Amino acid sequence: MALLALDSPLPTALWQSRLLTLTGLALLPWMGYLAATLPPAEAAAWIALDTLEAACLLAAGRRIREGLPARLPATGAALLLAADACTDLLTSAPGTELAAALAMAVCAELPLAALCAVLARQSPRPHKQATGGSGTYRKQVSSR
Repeated sequence: MALLALDSPLPTALWQSRLLTLTGLALLPWMGYLAATLPPAEAAAWIALDTLEAACLLAAGRRIREGLPARLPATGAALLLAADACTDLLTSAPGTELAAALAMAVCAELPLAALCAVLARQSPRPHKQATGGSGTYRKQVSSR
């Protein structure tokens, strides 16, 4: 799949944006599956977590696509994905349920969390604007 290949002819920001957006959209049918198969109280908790993950992934993908800093949504996505992986592993029953949670954590959630953490770190800080007594000035904040 050329969309995800690191040596893809697509610019880096474009494949990153597409990956985050597609992953955020893929969570939508997953939430429907959870709603249909889990007990209501449990489904509500997982759907709330996945909704926040999808919102962060979609926001980060959109901001990267538009060339804007994606620090906040990428950081949120990284934290939520890591929390999701840990919670899945800790609440899974031994056997196939644990194996599925481990596979999801290793193959999807943690690598995506790592990508989001890298994107959050690399994303340029936004310029801060402030108004003074006699006019407006723009303060440049350097990124390390």
